[in-house]
Amino acid sequence: MLTIVVKVALTALIVVAISELGKRSSFAGALLASLPLTSLLALMWLYRDTGDALQTAQLAQNIFWLVLPSLLFFVVFPMGVKAGWGFWPAMAAGSAATVVAYGAVVAVDKSFDLRLLG
Repeated sequence: MLTIVVKVALTALIVVAISELGKRSSFAGALLASLPLTSLLALMWLYRDTGDALQTAQLAQNIFWLVLPSLLFFVVFPMGVKAGWGFWPAMAAGSAATVVAYGAVVAVDKSFDLRLLG
Protein backbone atom coordinates (compact mmCIF):
# COMPACT_ATOMS: atom_id res chain seq x y z
CA MET A 1 0.00 0.00 0.00
CA LEU A 2 2.85 2.38 0.80
CA THR A 3 4.28 1.79 -2.68
CA ILE A 4 1.02 2.89 -4.29
CA VAL A 5 0.92 6.03 -2.14
CA VAL A 6 4.52 6.87 -3.11
CA LYS A 7 3.73 6.29 -6.81
CA VAL A 8 0.67 8.54 -6.68
CA ALA A 9 2.45 11.25 -4.70
CA LEU A 10 5.46 11.35 -7.01
CA THR A 11 3.31 11.40 -10.14
CA ALA A 12 1.08 14.15 -8.68
CA LEU A 13 4.15 16.16 -7.72
CA ILE A 14 5.39 16.09 -11.32
CA VAL A 15 2.02 17.20 -12.70
CA VAL A 16 1.79 20.04 -10.17
CA ALA A 17 5.37 21.09 -10.93
CA ILE A 18 4.60 21.26 -14.65
CA SER A 19 1.46 23.31 -13.99
CA GLU A 20 3.21 25.74 -11.65
CA LEU A 21 6.22 26.09 -13.92
CA GLY A 22 3.88 26.65 -16.88
CA LYS A 23 2.37 29.67 -15.08
CA ARG A 24 5.78 31.33 -15.03
CA SER A 25 7.06 30.21 -18.41
CA SER A 26 5.13 28.23 -21.00
CA PHE A 27 8.44 27.12 -22.53
CA ALA A 28 9.83 25.82 -19.23
CA GLY A 29 6.55 24.07 -18.42
CA ALA A 30 6.48 22.52 -21.88
CA LEU A 31 10.09 21.43 -21.55
CA LEU A 32 9.37 19.63 -18.28
CA ALA A 33 6.13 18.15 -19.65
CA SER A 34 7.86 16.94 -22.82
CA LEU A 35 10.33 14.87 -20.86
CA PRO A 36 9.16 11.29 -20.72
CA LEU A 37 8.98 11.42 -16.92
CA THR A 38 5.66 9.61 -16.70
CA SER A 39 6.90 6.89 -19.03
CA LEU A 40 10.18 6.56 -17.14
CA LEU A 41 8.34 6.30 -13.84
CA ALA A 42 5.91 3.75 -15.27
CA LEU A 43 8.78 1.66 -16.62
CA MET A 44 10.62 1.80 -13.30
CA TRP A 45 7.50 0.96 -11.29
CA LEU A 46 6.65 -1.93 -13.64
CA TYR A 47 10.16 -3.36 -13.42
CA ARG A 48 10.23 -2.91 -9.65
CA ASP A 49 6.88 -4.67 -9.31
CA THR A 50 7.53 -7.52 -11.77
CA GLY A 51 11.29 -7.82 -12.22
CA ASP A 52 10.49 -8.60 -15.85
CA ALA A 53 12.74 -6.62 -18.19
CA LEU A 54 11.03 -8.07 -21.28
CA GLN A 55 7.60 -6.87 -20.11
CA THR A 56 9.13 -3.47 -19.39
CA ALA A 57 10.70 -3.35 -22.87
CA GLN A 58 7.33 -4.25 -24.43
CA LEU A 59 5.70 -1.38 -22.54
CA ALA A 60 8.43 0.99 -23.78
CA GLN A 61 7.87 -0.16 -27.38
CA ASN A 62 4.11 0.32 -27.08
CA ILE A 63 4.64 3.78 -25.61
CA PHE A 64 6.81 4.71 -28.60
CA TRP A 65 4.22 3.66 -31.17
CA LEU A 66 1.40 5.38 -29.27
CA VAL A 67 3.30 8.63 -28.69
CA LEU A 68 3.31 9.24 -32.43
CA PRO A 69 -0.49 9.50 -32.86
CA SER A 70 -0.79 11.37 -29.55
CA LEU A 71 1.24 14.21 -31.05
CA LEU A 72 -1.82 15.08 -33.14
CA PHE A 73 -3.39 16.50 -29.97
CA PHE A 74 -0.65 19.15 -29.83
CA VAL A 75 -1.51 20.24 -33.36
CA VAL A 76 -5.32 20.22 -33.13
CA PHE A 77 -5.72 21.76 -29.66
CA PRO A 78 -3.70 24.96 -30.27
CA MET A 79 -5.20 25.35 -33.76
CA GLY A 80 -8.68 25.17 -32.23
CA VAL A 81 -7.87 27.78 -29.60
CA LYS A 82 -6.27 30.08 -32.18
CA ALA A 83 -9.35 29.64 -34.40
CA GLY A 84 -11.46 31.10 -31.59
CA TRP A 85 -12.86 27.91 -30.10
CA GLY A 86 -13.13 27.83 -26.35
CA PHE A 87 -10.69 25.87 -24.24
CA TRP A 88 -13.01 22.88 -23.72
CA PRO A 89 -14.12 22.49 -27.36
CA ALA A 90 -10.49 22.69 -28.49
CA MET A 91 -9.51 20.17 -25.79
CA ALA A 92 -12.31 17.84 -26.93
CA ALA A 93 -11.29 18.18 -30.59
CA GLY A 94 -7.64 17.47 -29.79
CA SER A 95 -8.61 14.48 -27.68
CA ALA A 96 -10.96 13.16 -30.36
CA ALA A 97 -8.27 13.53 -33.02
CA THR A 98 -5.88 11.59 -30.81
CA VAL A 99 -8.38 8.78 -30.24
CA VAL A 100 -8.98 8.54 -33.99
CA ALA A 101 -5.22 8.48 -34.61
CA TYR A 102 -4.78 5.75 -31.97
CA GLY A 103 -7.46 3.74 -33.75
CA ALA A 104 -5.69 4.20 -37.07
CA VAL A 105 -2.36 3.01 -35.65
CA VAL A 106 -3.99 -0.04 -34.07
CA ALA A 107 -5.87 -0.80 -37.31
CA VAL A 108 -2.73 -0.51 -39.43
CA ASP A 109 -0.83 -2.70 -36.96
CA LYS A 110 -3.52 -5.40 -37.17
CA SER A 111 -4.21 -5.08 -40.90
CA PHE A 112 -0.60 -5.53 -41.88
CA ASP A 113 0.19 -7.93 -39.03
CA LEU A 114 3.08 -5.69 -37.99
CA ARG A 115 2.90 -6.75 -34.34
CA LEU A 116 4.27 -3.42 -33.21
CA LEU A 117 1.82 -3.24 -30.33
CA GLY A 118 1.98 -6.08 -27.84
